[in-house]
Amino acid sequence: MQANDSQTLVLCALADGPMHGYAINAAIERLTGQRLGPGSLYGALTRLEAKNLIEPVEGTGRQRPVRLTAQGREVLEQELRTMARVAAAGLKSLGVRTA
Repeated sequence: MQANDSQTLVLCALADGPMHGYAINAAIERLTGQRLGPGSLYGALTRLEAKNLIEPVEGTGRQRPVRLTAQGREVLEQELRTMARVAAAGLKSLGVRTA
């Protein structure tokens, strides 16, 4: 999985609302059937925060929940629309009918 893929998965998980690292990884596992390694997950979180796509929220204890920023929502929507177009074109090329 590429770094950009990890970032997209994190953004998708956070579209449901603020979460901390373990909860983000659990959401990704429900979505894909696989968990990100700690380096991939926390590296993606660091890069997304540096790009102002996510921001920390008040947390309790050691947990550090984060949420999407408005810019993060826009970037995620654009990325998902692009992925949908690519997927539709690829499926069409394979002769797979879609609804």
